[in-house]
Amino acid sequence: MRTAVVRVGVDPAGELGAQQLSDGMATLRELLGERGAEVLDNQLAGLPAQRREVEVLIAGDNAPELQAIAMELCAKAFGTTPSAGVVTFVSRGTDEDALGVLAGFGLTGEVSRTVDQDGWDVVTVVLHKTDLTRIPESRIHTALEASLNCEVHIHTV
Repeated sequence: MRTAVVRVGVDPAGELGAQQLSDGMATLRELLGERGAEVLDNQLAGLPAQRREVEVLIAGDNAPELQAIAMELCAKAFGTTPSAGVVTFVSRGTDEDALGVLAGFGLTGEVSRTVDQDGWDVVTVVLHKTDLTRIPESRIHTALEASLNCEVHIHTV
């Protein structure tokens, strides 16, 4: 299972005071803990209203679903109408991460891993030629290398 970082603006209107923000964070930690998720510690009170954004770490693959969960919990915790931020995924360089990158492009493929003569990981990804007519191979290659932090070879069938 991948880990998403869901960003949510919790006080876009700038109406909450320092104590309300602190209480909201405590409530959010509790609500997220019940779901096996967590929030990174941001010093919200010291930030301008437009930057009062929390970062929720939550397991899953479906970004819109995870964002909806985080938004709902932030609304409960802070009593505001939160604003959606970006959703990214933590990468640990696993084959599951490679499959997640492919899924982000709307692709499926086969992933295998070997070790070269110097002991470095080499990931081989097999894709259908038709998929590469929609998305340039270079984009896929760059995204995979960035996510996996290793050499990537793409083969087509």
